[in-house]
Amino acid sequence: MNVLVAGGAGYIGSHCVRQLAAAGHRPVVLDNLVYGHRQAVDPVVPFHQVDLGDEAGVTRVLRDEKIELVMHFAAYCYVGESVTEPLKYYFNNVVATLHLLNAMLAAGVTKFVFSSTCATFGVPARLPITEDLPQAPINPYGQTKLDVENALKALAHAKGLSFAAFRYFNAAGASEDGVIGEDHRPETHLIPLAFDAATGRRPHLELYGTDYPTPDGTCLRDYVHVDDLSRAHIAVFPKLAQPGAALFYNLGTGQPTSNRAVIRAVEKVTGRPIKVIEKPRRPGDPPALYADSTKAQRELGWKVKFPDIDSIVATAWKWHASHPQGYRS
Repeated sequence: MNVLVAGGAGYIGSHCVRQLAAAGHRPVVLDNLVYGHRQAVDPVVPFHQVDLGDEAGVTRVLRDEKIELVMHFAAYCYVGESVTEPLKYYFNNVVATLHLLNAMLAAGVTKFVFSSTCATFGVPARLPITEDLPQAPINPYGQTKLDVENALKALAHAKGLSFAAFRYFNAAGASEDGVIGEDHRPETHLIPLAFDAATGRRPHLELYGTDYPTPDGTCLRDYVHVDDLSRAHIAVFPKLAQPGAALFYNLGTGQPTSNRAVIRAVEKVTGRPIKVIEKPRRPGDPPALYADSTKAQRELGWKVKFPDIDSIVATAWKWHASHPQGYRS
């Protein structure tokens, strides 16, 4: 299929573009490059620097490229920033997505794959998290993703839109060949920050929250490899042939990993110690989030290739070691 990847120059989007090509599809990238990197996209892949808010421009791309399905990764995703700058998140994650959906309807495109998040569950009623748990976000980032999920359900009913929303957990790692990886500006994700501290690009690593009700006092998260995520997004394509399909899947390994365990994994793969400075909890951070991905495994045949933090960190290190300054390297 001809697949438009909105946010295809970003971290998860760029990995999904490569997986789409490997699976025999034709990816087309749409990205405004606010956070994305043009270098993350192979020059042979069609690229359009268009903002999602430019509804006419998006519609034109959809028609000109004969797009059959849209994958949407073009969201802001910093939990802390969403707490301090909520309007930025509502305008980009909700309003811009509505423009994208309106453009799709105008162009006659009715298949949609949405990058959602476990943050829609807030502090979950129980662990591991299953798709049927109540959703009660505790930060604006999670709320914006839930708002889009609700809009998609309404469009599936009213317009026959077929969609899959993947609520995934902590995306991590890099392509196995080390060609593309994680490069955010600013960087807030734990693994790349730990690499910077281990290699001396930062003087220390700040660890937020050491008094959570967890085995070592730090947050527990479910780290899932970015290529494993991408393969699940592609596996759902056949199910979107049914008009009005409304599908929800959790994507994670099901293995809760503490922040301290991540730091140990980085120290192990780099062979270097990390100076850690402990800080208070950040607002909006639940103590523990990890997935029950049985539904995705059963319905999509999804299997993770990287089941543990050590294997995930090893791929991330291959990228960071050869790209110490990210794509500027």
